[in-house]
Amino acid sequence: MTHNKWGQCKGVVLNVRILAGWCLLACLTGYALGQDEGELTAKKRLMPGVGPGLRAVKRGADGNYYVLSAPGSSASVFDAAGKLIKRVPAFEENPGPAPQSPQARQPGTITFGEDLDVDAEGSVYVADRGANAIKIWDSRGNERVVRVNGPVSVAVLPDGEVAVATVHEQHLVMVFDKNGRDVREFGDPETISDRPELNRFLNIGILVEDGGGHLYYAFTYLPEATVRQYDRYGYAGQDIQYTGVDAWPAAQATRKEIERQERRGDAPVFKRILTAVGVERSTGEVWMALGDKLLHFDKDGNRRATYLIYTKEGARLEANTILVEQDRLIIGSDPLGIYEFERPDKKNQ
Repeated sequence: MTHNKWGQCKGVVLNVRILAGWCLLACLTGYALGQDEGELTAKKRLMPGVGPGLRAVKRGADGNYYVLSAPGSSASVFDAAGKLIKRVPAFEENPGPAPQSPQARQPGTITFGEDLDVDAEGSVYVADRGANAIKIWDSRGNERVVRVNGPVSVAVLPDGEVAVATVHEQHLVMVFDKNGRDVREFGDPETISDRPELNRFLNIGILVEDGGGHLYYAFTYLPEATVRQYDRYGYAGQDIQYTGVDAWPAAQATRKEIERQERRGDAPVFKRILTAVGVERSTGEVWMALGDKLLHFDKDGNRRATYLIYTKEGARLEANTILVEQDRLIIGSDPLGIYEFERPDKKNQ
């Protein structure tokens, strides 16, 4: 047997160079991200009675906080100090046996709320997936209903319009006027799968509005966590996407699972990639959560920081709702509850 020592040497040199390249890439990546990576621990828990089933937390122009949990017949309204002041809709709970079906529940209640928003006049909008409707209560308690098949998210727009994300419709977003008329639809689903029902499922999203006429659609199941900006008329702006080196393994695993479910043909079942999103209304900066990982992007889509988030007691907090305020972050988790965090980007200002 003969040995090619030169070939062996070349192989060693090549391997060393590859290894060195990977080490350099890892070091550069760590340097680029490590400066802003860290941990965030909650300062305190808010609204202690809220926990299991939490779906949404929004702040109204009145300074109150509107909280939706599911299942539940109403949304809860808390004042700035965290005291429960009312429920929407307001009604007397039935002390008798629970109804046997959604149709048997009291009229004017929530069947299974997925999302909530509130407008400047204090009207509350609930995406009631269980009732296939957007249910709206004004500040006097009057109700109106917009029929929508499978609504999963809702965002209030100017001039009494409301944007809705659904499970089944052809476009990502439907917009209704103040009279409940479907006035426009926009947003083409991304093509991830050849199976139409699987592809539509993978394009389910969360809607957030920034107060400046922009609407953000957060794709919750795409392999690469993505938030797309639109104006209120449906013209797409930039995509804000998490594509760091550390995101690649999870994205590849998701794509393999998509291929597996395509072959099997079963009903889609996936774990959310992007679990929550919040937008600062005054700046358009985006905060997105991937479970217990919180990412901060500036208005141009550049990632500024990455954090692991914890409760005050040190438990990892998997976020499913984010409210961005000027001086703090309010982050909610099902079932752990709602927590206040200091904004790390404001510490040196």
